[in-house]
Amino acid sequence: MIEDFQFGRKLHDGKRIRLEILSNERAEQLLHAGTEVPWRYMPSTLNSESSISKWITESTIKMELGEEIPYAVVLTDANLAIGSTRFMDIQWEHKGVEIGWTWLSRDYWGSGINTECKYLMLEHAFEDWGAIRVQLKADSENLRSRAAILKLGAKFEGILRNHRFRQDGTIRDTAMYSITRDEWPEVKNKLKKQIHLN
Repeated sequence: MIEDFQFGRKLHDGKRIRLEILSNERAEQLLHAGTEVPWRYMPSTLNSESSISKWITESTIKMELGEEIPYAVVLTDANLAIGSTRFMDIQWEHKGVEIGWTWLSRDYWGSGINTECKYLMLEHAFEDWGAIRVQLKADSENLRSRAAILKLGAKFEGILRNHRFRQDGTIRDTAMYSITRDEWPEVKNKLKKQIHLN
């Protein structure tokens, strides 16, 4: 794991956003950004100063343990945090990783920010770290997120039945998706067109 220590620590900046390591400096902005986010499908609800603080602390601990690398999604021109995402389930030995825990302020839904965010993370995973697989997953009932994942070019792999409990105690099935190293060049070209990098 030592040779991979820099994985995820510094990603390329995008056209409109950059991904900063999550910290308390962005807590107030993130609390505001999450005001109208529907948290039903997420692991936690971030709607108070205490919930944001706890989430950042727990995320930092997981990063220090090498388990996850959390980011604030920051608008470059405005220097404003509008959401968050992370690398998680990092398989150091097998060069696999998951992109998840992604949420954005409703003001930026459908804006292409999510696509740009995922492009930067996929580029870093495949080209800088040498990943052979990047997976994404979503609550099977979260049709908006599932459509967004397919739009990236990820392949649907199936449903994990009775995978976990939601916050409200109901049982969730999880839809699994992935992009492999061999698929990345085609996916990359597709995403570059979507975010107008060509």
